[in-house]
Amino acid sequence: MRNITGHTCASCGRRHEDLPLSYRTAAPAHWTDALDDDPNSELTPDLCVISGRHFFIQGNLEIPILGGDGVFAWGVWVSLSPASFARTTDLWDEPGREAEPPHFGWLSTELAGYHVSTLNLKTNVHTRPVGHKPYVEVEPTDHPLAVDQRAGITMARVQQLAELLWHGGRG
Repeated sequence: MRNITGHTCASCGRRHEDLPLSYRTAAPAHWTDALDDDPNSELTPDLCVISGRHFFIQGNLEIPILGGDGVFAWGVWVSLSPASFARTTDLWDEPGREAEPPHFGWLSTELAGYHVSTLNLKTNVHTRPVGHKPYVEVEPTDHPLAVDQRAGITMARVQQLAELLWHGGRG
């Protein structure tokens, strides 16, 4: 019996192998290349400070995949208050940090595939054990991203997002 994986792309007509189930953004929407030389700004794979006044953390915004056991994950940036950012970094390497209550933040990533902006959606950032990115929970509103996170998405939607990201566009 043959095991055939992959799908034919609706955008380019070519065959693509397995669909990625996660996408990550390198920086918050507010980051620009000009900040690379700013001594009060820093960007790492997990944390970002802009001009010493704006603080961000990267986390996983997970969406259940309907009919499966997995999740689709967006690697997103969320702005935190100075106090929440300080607390997060103070506990960065501490075992048991996942017992910390969630921190409020504003989504700072524009995600492809949504007809309305995802910037500045209200979130709760849940700390996970050391070595795991925080879980980002979008406020339960009628925004399509919030609905997706609550209700889940199909594999057809995962394919649609993959094609959009592979071939450009916002959707």
